[in-house]
Amino acid sequence: MTILEGQGLAAKVAARTLSVADTAQKNKALEAIAQALLDRQEEILSANARDLEAARESGMRQSLQDRLALDEKRIAGIVEGVRQVAALPDPIGQVTKMEKRPNGLIIGRRRVPLGVIGIIYEARPNVTVDAAALCLKSGNAVILRGGKEALHSNMALTAIMRDALNQSGLTMDCVSLVASTSRESATEMMNLTGYLDVLIPRGGAGLIRSVVENARVPVIQTGVGVCHIYVHEKADLQMAADILYNAKCSRPSVCNAAECVLVDRAVAEQFLPMAQARLADKHVEFRGCPETCAILPDAVPATEEDWDTEYGDYILAAKVVEGQDEAMDFIAAHGTGHSEAIVTADYFAAQRFLDEVDAAAVYVNASTRFTDGFEFGLGAEIGISTQKMHARGPMGLEELTSSKYVIYGTGQVR
Repeated sequence: MTILEGQGLAAKVAARTLSVADTAQKNKALEAIAQALLDRQEEILSANARDLEAARESGMRQSLQDRLALDEKRIAGIVEGVRQVAALPDPIGQVTKMEKRPNGLIIGRRRVPLGVIGIIYEARPNVTVDAAALCLKSGNAVILRGGKEALHSNMALTAIMRDALNQSGLTMDCVSLVASTSRESATEMMNLTGYLDVLIPRGGAGLIRSVVENARVPVIQTGVGVCHIYVHEKADLQMAADILYNAKCSRPSVCNAAECVLVDRAVAEQFLPMAQARLADKHVEFRGCPETCAILPDAVPATEEDWDTEYGDYILAAKVVEGQDEAMDFIAAHGTGHSEAIVTADYFAAQRFLDEVDAAAVYVNASTRFTDGFEFGLGAEIGISTQKMHARGPMGLEELTSSKYVIYGTGQVR
């Protein structure tokens, strides 16, 4: 038996215990984790400093270093997320349907955990805690495999959580971390069919594509985010510039950041210079269509590849369109089903955008940066699902459950 198979077996045993743990037990464990993270934050920061030093030495770009970095404020945010999850209603055991059949059988449908969840993710140590908290509250054991960039941070966070679980009365094997970040360990995890019930990749396009194409374990596909802001001809242009600034610049490395702005030709000459000036303090590079480059002489001519790229950086593709039909056709061709936004004062244009744009989250007059479990009231999220089966959008507690039928009889036979 390999090391990972041993972890899988331990998680499977832990999952049986966790599946029948009551809400009070799970909340006690989550509070223990939250307090331990605060009490031992110096250990976390020390481990994170080692990861950041290695990132700088390897030449990791600044926006990705930002995803990796932890400080006291971010740890406090992680802790708050754990406590929000504890405060949420427990989905396990909820009966979503109950009816009596003509033969007297009473048939109900009850929420149950998925079992053992595997998560493969990249350089975001907050995912380690978010994922563990959501899995615990939803009664699932979890095996985590982060990227090499965050290995020391992830090891420290997992060790703290496992200690807290032990002290709270739940087995530490409810949460475990794959210590190896090799390609081989990822491949083995994708094929851990006897132990994992579902695998969730969370990261860039390359990682997600690799897991979807190679895994034998069932996969919930999370989001590559080529997100668009469409500035309609009847938009409040100052509002549009502010929304674009937030969507592109607040955290360009995350999947809900805007990667492309579409601007109606009727307002392009007025809006594009305004947008460029608004984004200038972050030195955002515009990559534009010919019309954009004519309006913004210092814009870089866009290639076909730019329309499909998740930059994760201070780079923005820009295209002038002839009205809403062209904008929505462009989104259909180049969007990834994550988050799309229109800025407009026209009610009918807004409603049409909501009705016809196919994405997990569709916005009117708001930034795509709100596509987030915390912002949606889910406490935290396991990822943003861009698929259409089982779960779509920010994945909270309910999305980490399945169901089973429970049947009460009085001796019926068929």
